[in-house]
Amino acid sequence: MATQTTERYTSFAEFYPYYLQEHSNATCRRLHYVGSLLVLSILAYAIVSQQWLWLLAMPLAGYGFAWVGHFIFEKNRPATFQYPLYSLMGDWVMLKDAFTGRIKF
Repeated sequence: MATQTTERYTSFAEFYPYYLQEHSNATCRRLHYVGSLLVLSILAYAIVSQQWLWLLAMPLAGYGFAWVGHFIFEKNRPATFQYPLYSLMGDWVMLKDAFTGRIKF
């Protein structure tokens, strides 16, 4: 496993390059995208069906796919453990960047 950074980030703009570095493996990134899109699908289903218990599946879907990507393919520790809010933001910005072509899918 890769070593964790001891640097403390004071803004998301400072953190995001580190986040992308920790997601250099394409399979890891794709698993993040699957998890994020599943989260949106579960949210939409829960709202439309009004079956609110489905909301409990959102963290499992999102983090489950992402953590498989990190532990098996990226071989590092998810940044979520050290930077939970910035990492959550990073997931959505990375998905947006993939859809807009800013980063390789």
